[in-house]
Amino acid sequence: MRVVIAGGHGQIALLLAHQLAAAGDQPVSLIRNPEHVADVEQAGGWPVVFDLESGSAQQLSVHLAAADAVVFAAGAGPNSGAERKQTVDRDGAVLLAEAARIAGVRRYVIVSALGTDDYDPDSDDVFQVYLRAKSEADAALRATDLDWTVVRPGGLTDEEPTGRVTVATSTGRGQVPRADVAAVVRACLTQPATIGHQFELIGGETPIADALSALVG
Repeated sequence: MRVVIAGGHGQIALLLAHQLAAAGDQPVSLIRNPEHVADVEQAGGWPVVFDLESGSAQQLSVHLAAADAVVFAAGAGPNSGAERKQTVDRDGAVLLAEAARIAGVRRYVIVSALGTDDYDPDSDDVFQVYLRAKSEADAALRATDLDWTVVRPGGLTDEEPTGRVTVATSTGRGQVPRADVAAVVRACLTQPATIGHQFELIGGETPIADALSALVG
């Protein structure tokens, strides 16, 4: 399986690339900064330098050729301003969807965030803008005819993965290791039953495969 990962130098993206490569799949990691090539290669990904904020969907679609799926794991980062929350977290996700449509790639998994729909529409606080950008990106993807899955993890940690999670339409607050988020994304790519589902994700006691099966069953 050839999987193109937008935001390829992010922590979840690097973990996902490593997991995909270890399973014999082909992760292609889109990165903005050429200095990140070595990190992507070390994780097992094939680096492609492409700026989601300046490139077009047509240009991006070239890099999706022969892909079986795309994953949006990009983000402007915690130190970025409100404008980049929109141009990366929202517009980048929309751009990837359009590029996937052009390239004929139907499978799209987006890494969102828990509680994104609870943003304050009247606030210009950067975090509220971030939540709104994620919420609007999710809504835009759901409105497409792509085979989408929206994964909304809770607070991210760098703890060792457990392989056990809680997934539900609404989980309540909680944390989850980034490596487990990556594992859930990878599992979604191999489970067609997760297509058309949006769910929240936190740590738990249920093995990932069982948790996803129960969610969509």
